[in-house]
Amino acid sequence: MAVHIKTADEIQKMRVAGRLAGEVLDFIAPHIRPGVTTGQIDRLCHDYQVNHQGTIPAPLNYAPPGYKPFPKSICTSVNHQVCHGVPGERLLKTGDILNIDVTPIKDGYHGDSSRMFYVGTPSIQARRLCEVTYECMWRGIRAVRAGGFLGDIGAAIQQHAEAHGYSVVREFCGHGIGHKFHEEPQVLHYGQAGTGLLLQAGMIFTIEPMINAGRPAIRELADGWTIVTKDHSLSAQWEHTVLVTDQGCEVLTLSAGAPPPVPH
Repeated sequence: MAVHIKTADEIQKMRVAGRLAGEVLDFIAPHIRPGVTTGQIDRLCHDYQVNHQGTIPAPLNYAPPGYKPFPKSICTSVNHQVCHGVPGERLLKTGDILNIDVTPIKDGYHGDSSRMFYVGTPSIQARRLCEVTYECMWRGIRAVRAGGFLGDIGAAIQQHAEAHGYSVVREFCGHGIGHKFHEEPQVLHYGQAGTGLLLQAGMIFTIEPMINAGRPAIRELADGWTIVTKDHSLSAQWEHTVLVTDQGCEVLTLSAGAPPPVPH
């Protein structure tokens, strides 16, 4: 596994791209309300990135091997949709939970982040799932440090999710990121502490746990992209991009409107 250690110049560019990713999510937050379509959200985010930020939305026409090009500029995953939801004519309704995943490219470097949003007032169960998933992400982030192991991240996430009766999606994971959208390493959201890749300062990757209220099994919809829970249970996801440092890590996708970090 060849993991690219970022140079000081690359790290600075990733800081800019990461902050811009967070700012897209800040921008769209007030627009999340009942009666809005996921397609409208996509168009607003696209215009903000292209016309205001001067960024390129990485998901638009992204086509990894075996996939047809993704047709939109962001991913919108609602309720039991786990990830990679394709924006369209779906109307958001009160009680929905929504993940918005954005990846703007600035000066050739990618910023990648996602957040959960409530449409109106969610159920107690839906809110708790989103809160625990957020805690899972931050537990994974707190496990990052030079000299630690990749398995420390997944172990911290899995332990917290399962302690609350939830399950971890295993088919999708975090990833290295930089000049390329997806690089090594793959960052699993489950595993055993003290195993896997030795972390080094200068590595940059995403931590983006997908946590299901029910069983972990998933399936792909006919659009070739949208992933849903097999048992139709709710799913939540949060994502930050992090830089490994000697002292721990630096979260690159924090912005003014980002929810506060979970305390140690």
